[in-house]
Amino acid sequence: MTEHVPVKGLQRSQLSKRTGCNIETIRYYENIGLMPEPPRTSKGYRLYDETHVRRLRFVLRSRELGFGIDEIRGLLHLVDRKSQTCAEVQERTKPHLAEIRAKIADLRRIERLLSRTMAQCSGEDVPECPILDALAA
Repeated sequence: MTEHVPVKGLQRSQLSKRTGCNIETIRYYENIGLMPEPPRTSKGYRLYDETHVRRLRFVLRSRELGFGIDEIRGLLHLVDRKSQTCAEVQERTKPHLAEIRAKIADLRRIERLLSRTMAQCSGEDVPECPILDALAA
């Protein structure tokens, strides 16, 4: 149970506006443990401080970079213990970078294949379509 303490801070809607994060997403991140439970006022209002703002921005930026929830949880674990090393962070980041590079290579392959297929298409009003033929093959 969270303690009721008299603190100044941001309400969830203000945190949302400040970070550009949807209120429901903030709630979700709290429910899954990426965001710590904020202190509450005597009336039960959650109040977020700069620590919450920084943490939420960390999570949002990590998501922008394509990290999954478990990967973010692992990075936050390093941050929370306050003794992380750059080597540990790099070790957790390497597999993600490899996955991104594989996706890029796959997208390039798809782009070449689609480009070649489209080049075979006359674009005219005829029933034969190399694109559909390639998709059906």
